[in-house]
Amino acid sequence: MHVPLTRVVMCAAIVGLAVACGQHSPSPVSPSAGGSRSPEANADGSTLKATTPAIVSPNGGTQVTDPITLTSTKAAGKFQDMALSYQFQVRSGSTVVYDSGTTGGAGSGNNVSHTVPGTALAPDTDYTWRVRPVFQGALGSWSADGSFKSPVGAFIRGNELRDPLTIGRTVGEIRGPSQFSANGLKLLAHESHVLYRLPTTLQQGEFSMMILGADEGSPGDKSKVFAMQEGPNEDDVTTDDYRMTGELRGANYAAPGSITCRIIAGDGHSRDCNRIQKNFDSSRWYFWRFSWQTGSARLQVRVDNENGAIFYDSGVDNAGWTHPYRPEQHFLYLGSPAGRAGLIDATLPGGTYKNVYAGPGPRPAFPQ
Repeated sequence: MHVPLTRVVMCAAIVGLAVACGQHSPSPVSPSAGGSRSPEANADGSTLKATTPAIVSPNGGTQVTDPITLTSTKAAGKFQDMALSYQFQVRSGSTVVYDSGTTGGAGSGNNVSHTVPGTALAPDTDYTWRVRPVFQGALGSWSADGSFKSPVGAFIRGNELRDPLTIGRTVGEIRGPSQFSANGLKLLAHESHVLYRLPTTLQQGEFSMMILGADEGSPGDKSKVFAMQEGPNEDDVTTDDYRMTGELRGANYAAPGSITCRIIAGDGHSRDCNRIQKNFDSSRWYFWRFSWQTGSARLQVRVDNENGAIFYDSGVDNAGWTHPYRPEQHFLYLGSPAGRAGLIDATLPGGTYKNVYAGPGPRPAFPQ
């Protein structure tokens, strides 16, 4: 049968159009109205059409201080603005040791930051980290790796100790009820204290810390906020030949809020700081530092931080003090064990401690 040429051409065009309409077109380069997710993963497994963040800090293997804060540039949608979230990972070798999950990325500026919990990483250890954008379940490309060494953290080395107490652990030995928080370690009762055993005697130096919530309203009499004594027995500090007490008198004392100190350096002579009554603000931190050397000692308390306004300052100077402070075993305490007067004269309860240092100095930097 003869078919006109015109009809053949028309049929071919219709068939071609039908085939084209029936084929599946690839995902659009630009986002659909439903968002910026592509149904097809890229070679690196990413499914989000967004730029890749760039590492800002830390990087280059530098050793960081607490808290560990990871910072990168923000990503952006390639075809439209998006409220992106982020995922941060920290790895030891090829092992993921911390994953933030999806975390917010809102805020002004070009960078996004995330703080790693202090308990997540081992101290003084090399790590790498990376970050990627996230949007409605779609994942962007990972950044290049950054590298850092975790903070020194807590340690006792020779005649020196450093204990932040904000990382959920201590290098000391906890006695009695206590509670860790992001603020530090709270001593909850008169019998609560932390013991530090120095392998090497610290004959001169300082013992210092930040304390929150220990004030004249706490129950106690001749109560202690920190102390030192000679080991090996962990017992009555007040009967030792070598001992020091930093005292904050409690609500049961005739003049609550009174601050004083006492040191005995193995020669049988008690040397006391001036006893001065103070009114504390339980919502503020106080920096306590006791420093000593043969012939003198000083207790100083500052408000808010170690460079804050002086709240209390009293020294002990004695020309006849020639015997060095050299116990055979050097014990230091946050709070104090119970002595002959009982628990009422032991630890002043309710204080939260952080950023503890003892050593020949200088005092290292701590996050405030």
